[in-house]
Amino acid sequence: MALRVIQIYVPEETDTRVAELLEDREILGRWRDTDAGQVVVHLLVPAEETEPIMDRFEAEYRDSPGFHVILFPVEAVLPRPMPPEEGEPANESEADSLGEDCDSQERISREELYTKITDELGVTRVFLGMTLLSAVVAAVGLIRNDVAVIIGAMVIAPLLGPNVAMSLATTLGDFTLLRRALVTNVVGITTAFTIAFLIGLLFTVDPEVPAIENRSQVTYADILLALAAGSAGTLAFTRGLSNAVIGVMVAVALMPPLVACGMLFGDALFHRAGQAALLTIANVICVNLAGVATFYAQGVRPRTWLEAKQAGAAIRNGVIIWIVLLALLASVLQLSG
Repeated sequence: MALRVIQIYVPEETDTRVAELLEDREILGRWRDTDAGQVVVHLLVPAEETEPIMDRFEAEYRDSPGFHVILFPVEAVLPRPMPPEEGEPANESEADSLGEDCDSQERISREELYTKITDELGVTRVFLGMTLLSAVVAAVGLIRNDVAVIIGAMVIAPLLGPNVAMSLATTLGDFTLLRRALVTNVVGITTAFTIAFLIGLLFTVDPEVPAIENRSQVTYADILLALAAGSAGTLAFTRGLSNAVIGVMVAVALMPPLVACGMLFGDALFHRAGQAALLTIANVICVNLAGVATFYAQGVRPRTWLEAKQAGAAIRNGVIIWIVLLALLASVLQLSG
């Protein structure tokens, strides 16, 4: 069971509302301090409880001076918390709220997702350096047909953040985040392609090498792989798994075909390069489409009704665009086949 500690700072005169806001939530531990006219409530809760609790307190206290909520991950706790019996709610009143909050179960909170993504998003020297290194490692692995080296490029996973951010931005209807993610994604793809193109100019690229051949042709199985990788990576992200694990799931469908495209283009193998470009485009479309669908299925929603209404339109438009692009790509595959 993933656990979190929440620190909630509220004005002392409104302390009576705290118990009411927490009465139907699963609280494993609770402590209370007072400091300079404020009440500090410390809560030990399962990770999936953080979003509904934070939403309630933000709705109640967002205009109150000094209101803050701070969230901490928990590595271990003693005594060990006992999970509720399977099929039973954690407390009596929780049974009445399952319908209201069931979408937030078994994932980390919206705020934690957003913070994890925005902290690593942006065109920085670190991002550019990681993209360059990942492209070089992937290129060497493709030229040598070395699966272990290619996996190394996947673990670096520089394109993970921008693509997950695009999916989350579409789900939340956050156009500011979407613009940042799109710019970062374009810069990352351009950087990786340029590095691969230069490697293709300097070295002879054998298109018959299995590692390159497999990434210079597009089949419906590749589309299925990209959908599965995008969904698995997003699902792991909502559960708070490590970036390395998610990187393997998502980068398997992004960096290798992109680097293969650049190298083939640099070696003037334009037909094969075009096929690798189609595979790269298909993977980006599928990863983002699967990401939006998985975030939505996991119950990731904006907090307020107005934001949810805007996000609903963004999701519909985004999904329609990705589906249309995927249909066009499938048509191209059908005609070329």
